[in-house]
Amino acid sequence: MKKLTGNEIRNMWLDFFKNKGHHVEKGASLIPYNDPTLLWINSGVAALKKYMDGSEVPPSRRITNVQKSIRTNDMDNVGYTSRHHTFFEMLGNFSIGDYFRNEVIPWAFEILTSEKYFAMPVDKLYFTYNPSDKATHDLWKKQGVAEDHLIPLEGNYWEIGEGPCGPNTEVFFDRGEKYDDEHLGIKLLQEEIENDRYIEIWGIVFSQYNAQAGVDRKDYKELPSKNIDTGAGLERIASVLQETPSNFETDLFMPIIEKVEKLANVKYEEPYLTPYRVIADHIRALTFALSDGETFSNEGRGYVLRRLVRRAMRFAKKIGIEKPFLYSLVEVVVDKYSDFYPELIKNKNRVSEAIRNEEEKFIKTLSSGEALLRDMLANEKQLTGKDAFKLYDTYGFPLDLTKEICAEHNVTVDEVGFNKEMEEQKQRARNARSAENSMHRQSKDLLDFTKESEFTYDDSLLKAKVIGLFKDGVIVDQLVDEGEVIFDKTSFYAESGGEVADTGRIYNKECDALVTYVGKAPNKQHIHSVSINKGVISVGDEFVLEVDHNKRMLITRNHSATHLLQAALDKVLNDDSIKQMGSFVSDEYLRFDFTYTKKIEENQLKEIERYVNELIALAIPSDIRVLDINEANKLGAKSFFSEKYGEKVRVVSFGDVSSEFCAGCHVSNTKDIGLFVIESEQSIASGVRRIQGRTSINAYKFLKDKEAILLKTRDELKAKSISEISDKLSALLNEATNVKKQNETLLTKLANTIADNLQTKFEVVNNISFLYHYEEDASVTTLNQIGDSLKVKNPSSIIYLVGGKDGDLPLACFVNGDALNNNKAGDIIKQSASYLLGSGGGRPNMANGRGKDKSKLSSLKEFVKGIIK
Repeated sequence: MKKLTGNEIRNMWLDFFKNKGHHVEKGASLIPYNDPTLLWINSGVAALKKYMDGSEVPPSRRITNVQKSIRTNDMDNVGYTSRHHTFFEMLGNFSIGDYFRNEVIPWAFEILTSEKYFAMPVDKLYFTYNPSDKATHDLWKKQGVAEDHLIPLEGNYWEIGEGPCGPNTEVFFDRGEKYDDEHLGIKLLQEEIENDRYIEIWGIVFSQYNAQAGVDRKDYKELPSKNIDTGAGLERIASVLQETPSNFETDLFMPIIEKVEKLANVKYEEPYLTPYRVIADHIRALTFALSDGETFSNEGRGYVLRRLVRRAMRFAKKIGIEKPFLYSLVEVVVDKYSDFYPELIKNKNRVSEAIRNEEEKFIKTLSSGEALLRDMLANEKQLTGKDAFKLYDTYGFPLDLTKEICAEHNVTVDEVGFNKEMEEQKQRARNARSAENSMHRQSKDLLDFTKESEFTYDDSLLKAKVIGLFKDGVIVDQLVDEGEVIFDKTSFYAESGGEVADTGRIYNKECDALVTYVGKAPNKQHIHSVSINKGVISVGDEFVLEVDHNKRMLITRNHSATHLLQAALDKVLNDDSIKQMGSFVSDEYLRFDFTYTKKIEENQLKEIERYVNELIALAIPSDIRVLDINEANKLGAKSFFSEKYGEKVRVVSFGDVSSEFCAGCHVSNTKDIGLFVIESEQSIASGVRRIQGRTSINAYKFLKDKEAILLKTRDELKAKSISEISDKLSALLNEATNVKKQNETLLTKLANTIADNLQTKFEVVNNISFLYHYEEDASVTTLNQIGDSLKVKNPSSIIYLVGGKDGDLPLACFVNGDALNNNKAGDIIKQSASYLLGSGGGRPNMANGRGKDKSKLSSLKEFVKGIIK
């Protein structure tokens, strides 16, 4: 067994599957993109959902990746077991309608056991499978797995509601008797008992059926396109290969633990293993999540990170660390992981500073919480569940610490009430993901806030005064961490009309904060969601407002291009029924939905794209005016949806080409857009189509990506230039056709040769000339060619041929002349195929079938002879 480092395991995995024709997909950010159903990317396949569900065409039907993941559903158990983590890495290989079981199982066995790769002993590996999935059982056995290492488990079936589902198989490594105190052995696997002996290192899902409510699983229909989804835990594989007691002693964690040892007053040994493990686990999660752009907050992902800091600091006290220290571990994580994740280097200082600020904030919070708890205990015999939860949620007090302090005052804690509050909080967090900012609409304080705020489209630096502060929709006088701010004037655009909000920064000498989102309050003021990096914000404070200019510039280009796209659709499609049904404009791309009942042809799309670029090149200045609605309508300005407009409307025009009601941000001249490309066009509903496009630098990147594909194709075809690709492909296809014809000719000659050699092999059965022959690896086509050749020279005979190997045995039977009086080829094949656990049938004189059970091949000849009459 090879003792590989974590980095060597990653690279070996990717190289192995790359050599198997897989595209190496760069791991995604931990922050889900455009997927509100996920809090974090929590598995290798989570980042590939767009490919698996068909919403986006994958770069390859075969994909491999190393995906950083976070799961926090059992955060409080991390540190107490040898293999649970909040942050972990999943090694994956995926087939999207390409290969399936017959390929993935041999590959899995190869990388696990081959001396060239992980070189795990076969006798240490155990494989579970669903009892109904005999094919998987047989394939593992074919690789050389002993029968007693194959464990059938009913639970080996992946199914989540309606949709793709299927059986799965899992690979376990036996770490031996020393991890089995009760000497239960294989019973631990058979009865699925939690244990540290048999460690699951890989799971493979065969997504082959379509689950339907009310339908028995055995009656699920097969999917037209089957997928493979696998996940192998890097930390677990490292523990196995490095032969460590737990994941935490691998090279993925030990540099962190060794650094913590220098800060602590006790060593990494019992009974202090748990604090070290909690710290090592949590600092990895913090470093990667913050590097990916997440920030600390009181909800969602940011709240998870806040809890990680507080939990790590509480455990640090158990090993003598009282001061902020987590920030100093960031460098260790970066040094350890930056070879594979180079982006960590540039974010190191920002991440370290953010964690230090959070640690210092928690120390102050903890001190305030202790004082509050002692006030709560005055003259009380029991601390309410609501108060205990407030200490936990707001001040980071774990329940056991609260109970400990209460016990010192002879006060009990209402744990049932605490657990109820905890469950309600979890439900609120789940709801927040699908109802973001809903509290603003329901806030009485915001509804009552009527002070005026002015918005300017000029995104230059602007000085403004704070006129309103809110925390979770409740009006406050001061913010110390995060909340919502309304200024007397602002240059930050609030998300509306399909255009995303501006982000940026606000600052003065005492305070610095990020603007993470801008929405509209009930009374139309722009309300800024902020996260404070330094200082506090009070009503009346003056700030400099700094919009992210680069982001705004990209948004305006996309938005103006959307207007030009509408004009191009009108011109090229020339259909009065076209109406806008929705749009989305961000700094990365634009999306335009419109009514149109026909398919847009490729030449029409090209003309639409060409015309938009022509308008860009014409350098048409924008004309933006606020007009009376009647005057705007007389100008022919387009308005969309069933919006209610006021007496005054903002009209954005580009010459006589485009004129629309629009409150969004736009370029001053079409030439500022630079370049426009159509990325995709599709139907999204009956009579509604969608075009997605990119402009400026993102259009350039899109074209360069397409060029890279062409260049790769050029190189693979050995063409001198991209323009030669078409000729090269045509030549290659012609060559393939010729090779196919030559192959067919050779196969015919081979079949004739085999037939000639079989002429002397006939025997007499019930006065009928009979031939039985097994031609290993032969296809049904080859068998039929052999039979056709033989029957010409044997006009009154029965010829029975078998090909293939293992569980795929093609069958062919020919009955000619007088033999047809009492025998039919279809009947012979039907009975003999059934004998081989297969099926088949055909005409009286010729039939084909397929058998599965090779173990009966040795007795098949006698079985067939017994059928002949």
